[in-house]
Amino acid sequence: MDLWILQKRPSGLLEPYELTRLREEARDLGIRVEAVAPEEIDLIVSRGGRRSMRRCGIEVDLPDALLPRTGSATDYFSLAILRQMEHLGVEVINSSQSIEAVKDKLYALQILAQSNLPIPRTMLVRFPVDVDLVAQQIGFPCVVKLLVGSYGEGVVLSRDPGGFRDLMEMISSLDRSQAVILQQYIGSHPGQDLRVWVIGGRVLGAMLRSSTDGSFKANISRGGDGQPYPLSPEVEQLALSCAAALKLDIAGVDLLFDNDQYSVCEVNSAAGFAGFEAATGLNVAGAVLKHCLERSSDRASVPPDLGQCFAAPIPACPAH
Repeated sequence: MDLWILQKRPSGLLEPYELTRLREEARDLGIRVEAVAPEEIDLIVSRGGRRSMRRCGIEVDLPDALLPRTGSATDYFSLAILRQMEHLGVEVINSSQSIEAVKDKLYALQILAQSNLPIPRTMLVRFPVDVDLVAQQIGFPCVVKLLVGSYGEGVVLSRDPGGFRDLMEMISSLDRSQAVILQQYIGSHPGQDLRVWVIGGRVLGAMLRSSTDGSFKANISRGGDGQPYPLSPEVEQLALSCAAALKLDIAGVDLLFDNDQYSVCEVNSAAGFAGFEAATGLNVAGAVLKHCLERSSDRASVPPDLGQCFAAPIPACPAH
């Protein structure tokens, strides 16, 4: 199988851990992997069929499957690539529709709420913000989130009305057109949450994330500690329901401890898994690629075009 992994170019010299691991597992599974950045692609919308896409200015044969890993950085052009691939018959895992939904944090919460899944009480506000209404509907402390963000960025805990007013003033001075999400603070286990991996309708495992610096955010990328966490029927079913509601084949589901139950913090379409693999010993990269193989095999009922078997190698783009 030929597989493209769509992701932004790394900002540093080293490629991301996730890409390295996917390459390693792909070799063992006989999968030919190419990392492709959205900026390398030119789209030509025509009746030209599968010859309507160029990489680095060169016409290329399309892969059997595409694994998007642009996550919250998915922009209009990235979505256009995914939609074009889907239109041309490439298996895209996750789909453009699901990635677009998850990228919008409020819309994703609306979908989860419509599916009757437990989420913190949430409010979308614009400036000027009515602090009294926030106190009535959400209460303090409350969690303030920007509409788009990842790795805990753009998420702040506001502890009281006075501090909340100061924070709103600062945000409005930077961009008064910015809408902000406010959420009820679930504080029964401060600085702890669960990351659950769902792949192909099955739960791979769960990790307990704990803050090590007193922050209410437990992200491993921010220095949090990860430990394996035993799956319970409730955790497993909730994670599966979240992935199904958002139509995600591959999902990192973040759950908050809500006394003796759980609430859904957020769901990720391209979660990092360096900390998860290290903490649990589970092979996320292998499970992701095996699912891609299964999905590609399901679509392979049409006799192959033998000409594609001898296609020229995908050209590598010059370094930028």
